[in-house]
This record gives sequence, structure tokens and C-alpha cells, in this order.
Amino acid sequence: MASGNMKDIKRRIKSVESTMQITKAMELVASSKLRKAKEKADNARPFFNALYETMCEIQSESPNFFSQYTKKREVKTVLLVVIAGDRGLAGGFNSNILKLAQARIDELEGKAQVKILAIGKKSAEYFVKRGYDMLGSYVNVAEGVKIRHAAEISDKIVQPFVRGEIDRVELFHTEHVSPLVQRAQSLAILPMDIQNDGIKLKELPVYEPSAAEVFDAIVPKYITGILFGAIVDSFASEQAARRTAMESATDNAGEMISSLSLIYNRARQASITQEITEIVGGASAQD
Repeated sequence: MASGNMKDIKRRIKSVESTMQITKAMELVASSKLRKAKEKADNARPFFNALYETMCEIQSESPNFFSQYTKKREVKTVLLVVIAGDRGLAGGFNSNILKLAQARIDELEGKAQVKILAIGKKSAEYFVKRGYDMLGSYVNVAEGVKIRHAAEISDKIVQPFVRGEIDRVELFHTEHVSPLVQRAQSLAILPMDIQNDGIKLKELPVYEPSAAEVFDAIVPKYITGILFGAIVDSFASEQAARRTAMESATDNAGEMISSLSLIYNRARQASITQEITEIVGGASAQD
């Protein structure tokens, strides 16, 4: 009986050791992907910051500035762009952003029609399963995302807004604060609310054919930049969350192996003691 129990414990130890090797490998892969994602986000940020400064300059040029991208409308239809991951095993990463988006949907119920543009497999599965009105979905794009991918998604957002089919666009993504902290947040991106506080304005150039037309040409590119940054930032957050989750799983597996090894050694010691007792008892009986 004890021998059979020991075999079960030994089999379980080997199983946990195999799991620990997998979680450790996943932790290392997530760490590598996190570094690459942060580099990509940092390299793209200066260009889109420059676009934002240009828009601030254009708007400040005229007190009567008007653009179709800044005009406030009666909100009848809201598009929620929700960025989640393509895989699980990342702690609360996916559930946190989906809960935030769901809370906003619940808030808009009865006030405006809601459309969803899902980025990430987990986001698409969540909203399709619940029967929401989908404007589109993009899966498995985050890891290798390029500006052209973000531009394609931007067109899917900007064109319906220009045609008046959508009155407001909100972006839901996860901000990578630190390797241990990821924050789910939302951002209204259309209509735009340009704030030039803190932006040092230079001598204003002359825009041709007009400042408003230049502004309208810049906005889609800026929306592309916002989406690109949000996708990359969310991917970095996903990898950070996965690394933390896998590190915790690896540590738990190590503790389980230590506990099982202790149980195994105790069972083995008890088995040896029992055998010695039986031998001594048999010898005594013969005497």
C-alpha cells in the first residue's frame, strides 16, 4: 500500500516538474517580447508627438478654427475600440480591460447605440459571443503590428465618423506602467479635444491650401499613431502580466515539489521502518 502511494507521489512530482519547465520557459519568452514591445513604442512616440504639437499650433492660429474632427455632435452611436490579448495565461490582463469596456456599455445602454471594434482574439471572442454589433475585429496583429496595420484600423474608424455614422469613438487599452503594474484605461479619441497646455508654440507657419485642410489631413495619421501606441502598449502590458503570472506559477510549482518531496521522503522512511520492524518481529518469533 505504501509502495503504491509512493509511486503516485513520485509520478506527481515529475508532472509538476514538467509544468514548471513550461511556465519558466513562458516567463523567459514574455520577458523578451516585453523588451521588444517597449522599444517599438518608444521609437514611434516622437513622430506622433510632433503631429500633436502641429495640430495644437494650427488650432491656436485662429479663434474661429473649425474641423469636422473637433465638432461636437449629438451622440447617437458610440464606437468602442477594445484592445485585449490574443492568448490567456496572463493573470487578470484580459478580464480587467473587458470589464472596463463592459461597464461603459452598460452605462450607455438606453442612451446610445454601441458598436464594437475588437483588437485581439480575446476581445473578439468576448463581444461576438455576447452578440454585440461588431464594426470589425483584428486578431493576432499585436505582436508584429506595423504602422500600416494601425492605418488600416484607423480608416475603419475615421471614415464612418466622417460620414456621420458614428458620433463618438472611445479607445480601451491597457497602459504599461511598470513590469509589475498594468492599468486598464479608456480614452475618447473622436471628436478630438486638442489641449495645447504645456505645448510651447513656435512662430506659426503659413499652411497651404489652408490650416483647416492641413489639420484634417493630419488627424487620420495621428489617430493611426494613437492606435499603434495603444496596441504596442497593450501587448507590452500583456507580456508583463504573463511574465508575472508565469513567475508566480513557477514559484508555486517549486513549493509544491518541495512539499511532495517531503511527503515522499516521509513515506519512504515509514516504509523502511515498517520493513525493519517486520524483520525484527519475524526474528523474535523464531527465537
